[in-house]
Amino acid sequence: MQGKIVAWRWASASVIGTSHIQNDGRLQDAYAVAAFENGGIFAVVSDGAGSAKFGAYGAWLTCRFLSIRFREWVRVNPDMPSNDELADWIDELRDRISAIATRRESTPRQFAATLAAIVVTPNEAVTLHIGDSAVVGRKDTEWEVLCWPENGEYASTTYFVTDDPEPRLNITRHPRKHDAFALFSDGIGDLALSHREQIAHVRFFDPMFRPVDAASGEGRLVELSAKLATYLAGSSVCERTDDDKTLILISGS
Repeated sequence: MQGKIVAWRWASASVIGTSHIQNDGRLQDAYAVAAFENGGIFAVVSDGAGSAKFGAYGAWLTCRFLSIRFREWVRVNPDMPSNDELADWIDELRDRISAIATRRESTPRQFAATLAAIVVTPNEAVTLHIGDSAVVGRKDTEWEVLCWPENGEYASTTYFVTDDPEPRLNITRHPRKHDAFALFSDGIGDLALSHREQIAHVRFFDPMFRPVDAASGEGRLVELSAKLATYLAGSSVCERTDDDKTLILISGS
């Protein structure tokens, strides 16, 4: 796969959790996917903290900001940003959230959101991760967890972009050997991962990816994305998790 220009296609969906519906809440997850002319692709999932008043807005800001930054970078740079440059982007995002919080007479904590992102070029894949969302990749038909969910010091807590004094940011660089990727918020975690064995569930990902792998064309697969949303909102999933659920399935050929 290294050095090869890839045509990317993906299915993606984000649905509100049943617990949020019962509490008259709103969808706290956000995501974005963008394919680049150089054969690369960027994807991000962010989950706003349920305890944060503007958590959904924080998740949206995180996805939009990084999407714009990566698109601008790829347009004029042949290489990936350095780890220091990526960390500077997160600092810039935090400054922007802080400024918005001040205008709203609030605090950055009220915009708390997690982050799981990947940018893939013909030669490299780089993940950025804060919190309990996750990224997996497929290499030689095997699924690898590229970003494992991180929980906080106490049960049902995690880390956020807005954490003070600084976020728990993990940046990892991977050789370009994967042909598919999945990103998902923590509402999918119990379905997709074995926490005991610290591995991805093959029985979850293989069937989910078959229609994406077999699809023709490039870009977002609209019909498959609609079917994915129906599945995530269905009883078989909601009986196992009442949280918001976001899932992006990316396949390249």
